[in-house]
Amino acid sequence: PEGTQEPVNAWTSKIRPLKSSVFHVPLEERKYKDINQFGEGDQAKVCVDIMHKTGAHLELSMAKDQGLSIMVSGKLDAVMKARKEIVSRLQTQVSHLFRASGPRGCPMTSMGSRFLNVTLFLFSQANSYTVSSVVAPSWLHRFIIGKKGQNLAKITQQMPKVHIEFTEGEDKITLEGPTKDMQMVQSQMEAIVTDLVSRMDYMEISVDPRFHRHLIGKGGANINRIKDLHKVSVRIPPDNEKSHLIRIEGDPQGVQEASKELLELASRMENERTKDLIIEQRFHRAIIGQKGEKIKDVRDKFPEVIINFPDPAAKSDIVQLRGPRNEVEKCSKFMAKMVADMVENGFFLSVPIFKQFHKNIIGKGGANIKKIREETNTRIDLPAENSNSEMIVITGKKENCEAARIRILSIQKELANITEMEVSIPSKLHNSLIGSKGRFVRSIMEECGGVHIHFPTEGSGIDTVTIRGPAEEVEKAKKQLLSLSHTAELKAKPEYHKFLIGKGGGNIRKVRDSTGARIIFPTLEDEDQELITVVGTEEAVREAQKELEELIKSLDNVVEDVMNVDPKHHRYFVARRGQVLRDIADEYGGVMVSFPRSGANSDKVTLKGAKDCVEAAKKRMLEIIEDLDAQVTMECVIPQKFHRSIMGPKGSRIQGITRDHNVQIKFPERVDGPGKGEMVEEPAAPVDPTAPRKCDVIVLSGRKERCEAAVEALKALVPVTTEVEVPFELHRYIIGQKGSGIRKMMDEFEVNIQVPAPELQSDIISITGLANHLDRAKEGLLERVKELTAEQEDRSLRSFKLTITVDPKYHPKIIGRKGAIITNIRTEHDVNIQFPDKNDDNQDQITITGYEHKATAARDAIQAIVDELEEMISEDITLDARVHARIIGARGKGIRKIMDEFKVRGGGVVCVAFISGLVSLIHKAQSWTQTHAS
Repeated sequence: PEGTQEPVNAWTSKIRPLKSSVFHVPLEERKYKDINQFGEGDQAKVCVDIMHKTGAHLELSMAKDQGLSIMVSGKLDAVMKARKEIVSRLQTQVSHLFRASGPRGCPMTSMGSRFLNVTLFLFSQANSYTVSSVVAPSWLHRFIIGKKGQNLAKITQQMPKVHIEFTEGEDKITLEGPTKDMQMVQSQMEAIVTDLVSRMDYMEISVDPRFHRHLIGKGGANINRIKDLHKVSVRIPPDNEKSHLIRIEGDPQGVQEASKELLELASRMENERTKDLIIEQRFHRAIIGQKGEKIKDVRDKFPEVIINFPDPAAKSDIVQLRGPRNEVEKCSKFMAKMVADMVENGFFLSVPIFKQFHKNIIGKGGANIKKIREETNTRIDLPAENSNSEMIVITGKKENCEAARIRILSIQKELANITEMEVSIPSKLHNSLIGSKGRFVRSIMEECGGVHIHFPTEGSGIDTVTIRGPAEEVEKAKKQLLSLSHTAELKAKPEYHKFLIGKGGGNIRKVRDSTGARIIFPTLEDEDQELITVVGTEEAVREAQKELEELIKSLDNVVEDVMNVDPKHHRYFVARRGQVLRDIADEYGGVMVSFPRSGANSDKVTLKGAKDCVEAAKKRMLEIIEDLDAQVTMECVIPQKFHRSIMGPKGSRIQGITRDHNVQIKFPERVDGPGKGEMVEEPAAPVDPTAPRKCDVIVLSGRKERCEAAVEALKALVPVTTEVEVPFELHRYIIGQKGSGIRKMMDEFEVNIQVPAPELQSDIISITGLANHLDRAKEGLLERVKELTAEQEDRSLRSFKLTITVDPKYHPKIIGRKGAIITNIRTEHDVNIQFPDKNDDNQDQITITGYEHKATAARDAIQAIVDELEEMISEDITLDARVHARIIGARGKGIRKIMDEFKVRGGGVVCVAFISGLVSLIHKAQSWTQTHAS
């Protein structure tokens, strides 16, 4: 991997030296000796406190002698502090030495004046203590210590007064303790080190940090597999270290194998490339193919490349390829070619063909359409027979689609005097000529004998309109279109447009109705926002232009007017940042309405704008004031449990009532009853039991008559419940598979249908919903019950059974070859015929199930076959076995010919069997002579 090589111990040099100390506290010196509370109680609290206080980490384990093995690790100063705390808080006496270099090299304690008595004791015993070290590579320290110090526990248990210290980064272990114990501890430590050195190794390899997370794998899966497989420890530096070095420790062979595998993975990743392909999402499904078949072929072709498609919900066009550089490039080119082919073959065009000629395009048995498809290599889709559409859609390469189009049109041309004509009409007029939902152009087509008029796609900017049909009718349609294509243009300020259109299009509809012309106002996308276009016949355009010009001229006549508005109503108009005034300005040509400042105590309101607009705005404001003066507040009591249903989804029902009746409706705050986790206060005074609860009262405000109408509308939304009696045994059929039946009914009738639980065995089904929906729902449910009852009766009639006794030897003959005979009887009589199973007691019983008359007819048919079989006799004749093959013939043709021949002549031979030298014939008696002679 590229990059600067780091020194072998680069990452270790960045870490501050850490110290680990393991020592033993014998049972007799333990301050807390309760074995049952090991790991908890006071001792555990003391350990946690020491760790918080010093920053060191303590790990305790119980030795066989019930002593404590304690491993202290952390920074050097933290370990020293922790040791002092352990001595003072976990031991009953001091028996450990903490050495430091003092004057003249004399051993001293580091515990301060408050441990003076301990210092004197230790100083007096100094000559009996020894400090020595064992050489051990620092990377081996954790293996020597073992998990939670278990490896050293044996030594510390035997020699509890000896301290063993490890300092990270140093290739030695410090031993400190009584001289008499030191020799044994040192020899044991050296033996452990020698053993580990002989059977363990380490290696550091350099890998670019950008590949580290890939080596680790998802959730550490990859690196854990390598560790387990090769029995090694792998240390990958964290991202913040930005180090190339990965350290592997363990068995020498495992270390070699693990390092080799990691380097191979890194090398492969270095050669790996990720490429993003931009492919329109509409092609993704086509590339993947049905059930992933197509993308599987691509993956099989490029097995080393990983292809990832985005989630369809993400609406992304990026397809990611990852793998070896060369393979990714090849795969990228291959997929780009796939997309190019799809784009080329994705061209489509629509050909209008008169409906009566569709069958001729298809041809006898689909011969014509099949030939065109094969010769032009296109896909041709025709509308369904019951569809009103005349459009035939051709999909494929552009030139192929054009060729198919010409061939289809030529068939139509041969069948009728069809001509095609192109007319140039400005594209901005197309929508007007088409009309709402195509009504206008459809009326022209119907009037002109069913010609087809094709306008170019909206927004294409193409002016050409195509007319196709009988020559005379095409000419007629052309004249109509051109006569309606007279235009006139006039300009008006954009703020006047809404006023010219009028509320709900009322003003402009008057102009259209009186003149017959169509008026087109600019859309937000148009550059000229003032331009108004008038379309129609020459005379209609002239009249409409005149009316509009007069209106616009009057709007340009700006006037100022004053009206009086009671100050109590001012707030209504200026509230919500003047929303009401903004609505008036939008609707009435930008009229400016000015109210006096708050606190001015004036009732004069000024209106400024076009004269007609000012008058209309003034009239509207007077209507609003009249409504405000006539406003009343009315209460409607409806139980709270119905409020959510009345509001409807997202408040849609209540919004409709507010809009339709021009009232304000306020629902009370929801109050949960007792048992919902809230305290319910007792009323301070007796409450009238007839008085409604506050949570049930809906408040309406507006004109009295409107409020009354709104109250009625609200009450009509209160769901009511009715009960319908339905036999219990039909309930499961009403519910349907996974509730589909009852869901369908509830959606269709907009009600809730409650079916009682099966264990209740009740016949009552409850329907809850709006009163005007209940009758329909009840009628629908009863109709369904009627259907189910009829089906039940039919099932009962179809369940008629009868049996016929037939010798089992005839069963194969009744069934016929591959079940042909019995299938024919079942189909002809619409019955089920059941033959006995091998284990049945009655092997001669055949059961027939179905309608009684049909079951009887089927029985008679079977009996007729049995009667015929019983008339048959079996005869054996001796023929030389050598001629059997010749009689049978190739694939049994010879013997079949004989069998067929005698079936025809006299009822004939039913079966011929060749066994050794005998030939067995089963036949009707009267045909024996004839057969034998043959």
